[in-house]
Amino acid sequence: MVRKEGSGRLAAEYQGLEVKVPTFFRCPISLDVMRSPVSLCTGVTYDRASIQRWIDSGNATCPATMLPLPSTDLVPNLTLRRLIALWASTAAPSSSSSSPAPSAVGPTPAAAEAELLRQVAAPGMDPCPALRKLAAFLSDDDVDEFDKNALVRAGGAAETVATVLRRRRGKDAGVEAVEAAVRVLAVIAASDCIDEENRRRVAAPLAADAASSVASLARVMRGGSGLEARVDAARLVESLLRNATPAVKAAVAELEELVAELVRLVGPVDEKGSLDRQAVEAGLSCLAAIAGTRRARSEMVRLGAVPAVVRVLASDAAGSHAQAALRVLESAVGCAEGRAAVCEQAQAAIPAVVSKMMKGGMGGAEAAVSVLWAVCHRYKDRRAVDAAAASKGGLTKLLLLMQSGCSPAARQMASELLKMFKVNAKSCLAGYDSKTTHIMPF
Repeated sequence: MVRKEGSGRLAAEYQGLEVKVPTFFRCPISLDVMRSPVSLCTGVTYDRASIQRWIDSGNATCPATMLPLPSTDLVPNLTLRRLIALWASTAAPSSSSSSPAPSAVGPTPAAAEAELLRQVAAPGMDPCPALRKLAAFLSDDDVDEFDKNALVRAGGAAETVATVLRRRRGKDAGVEAVEAAVRVLAVIAASDCIDEENRRRVAAPLAADAASSVASLARVMRGGSGLEARVDAARLVESLLRNATPAVKAAVAELEELVAELVRLVGPVDEKGSLDRQAVEAGLSCLAAIAGTRRARSEMVRLGAVPAVVRVLASDAAGSHAQAALRVLESAVGCAEGRAAVCEQAQAAIPAVVSKMMKGGMGGAEAAVSVLWAVCHRYKDRRAVDAAAASKGGLTKLLLLMQSGCSPAARQMASELLKMFKVNAKSCLAGYDSKTTHIMPF
């Protein structure tokens, strides 16, 4: 599967056609056109294969400058890679040859990978072996990024593999082939070495028949061989929702089976109650994306989204996890069922919301205030009010939010919460551990 030819092949093809290669397209080590340009901390760019061999040989200096390397991290030079790709697709040979080399019109997938795609598309043939080889090819770090992108772009890998999801709809159809297809698409959608344009190619064929695609993805989430397969399926749902029209999002949100699996993904993965970070991230992202419709909110709550999200907030979730969890909870309190679910477990839910108020960025903080305002101020649930008043650091965080660059709506809700709790200057300052002088809200 993996082609081991040196990166000099591309340069040789053009040199044979007397095409002038720009100097900065050449690797300082191999002097060949770079196929996967990466930069060291010194700012010098090399071909990944060449510099990796240099580092693996025990060298701790930059080959071009001979400066010591405090870090050997390789950062993809995406701008240079696009320039090389553009040059490769537009360079016109000065030779009078009437049949230009294949690379003169851009890189194309190798015959072996193209044959695998034909096997996937062939009716009546088991696509599993070919799909597994494609996934291995796209996941292999030794395979050049140019070759991977060429397969996705020119070979139409995403479009071909997505057909497996749509044609395996029957209840008796095994989940094995669908799971193998999901793995290929997930690698394309999540891999750092795949161009953004090629990543977006995954969503289009899924959206073409969203109902069939999502039904197949839900099957993998329910009966996949392991947690990795379930996470892959959820990531594809997220990719679809990120690029979908409102109509497609609404259709996806109405699939009860999918919502149930997303809620399950956010929950514990073993008897000890452990949460998997990747599973939680994928599940929360999808739930946040579909929570815009009332029907979806009610369905999420009915299927147990509130206790699942509260469990995440009560854990060590921070950053994007905390923000996504708070956004889902904000959507949940937008319906009566969601408010009732939060208030029923107010002793756990409210302190969890307060504790993560300042750990999910401004978006998370505003979502947290919206949750507290909905159950404490607007609907005045006594259980929620008592839990909020007793939460450690709640008053301080509300004051900090009001003095930050929050939206006028969030500021107003925070102010109303403070007034409701009858906060006076003395009690505020007693809990205010900041050494900076602040202006009291009233």
